[in-house]
Amino acid sequence: MKKLELKFLNEDDKVVTISLDEPTEPADPALVNAAMDAIIAQNCFYSSGGDLVKKKEARIVERNIFTVEI
Repeated sequence: MKKLELKFLNEDDKVVTISLDEPTEPADPALVNAAMDAIIAQNCFYSSGGDLVKKKEARIVERNIFTVEI
C-alpha cells in the first residue's frame, strides 16, 4: 500500500506527519506544495507542539507485507 506523507514542523520544531492513502501518481509537486501551503494557512490541524508553521517534506511511501506460513 502506498501513502503520501506530508511532513511539517510545528511551533516546537517537531515533525508532524499527515498521511493520505492511495495517492495519485505521479505526484504533482505544484499541487502537493499548494495543499501544504493551504494546510498551514488555514491552521486546520493541531499538534501537541502547537500549530504547523513550516513545510519539511512530502514523500510517497510504499509498504509491502509478506506473510510467512508457520
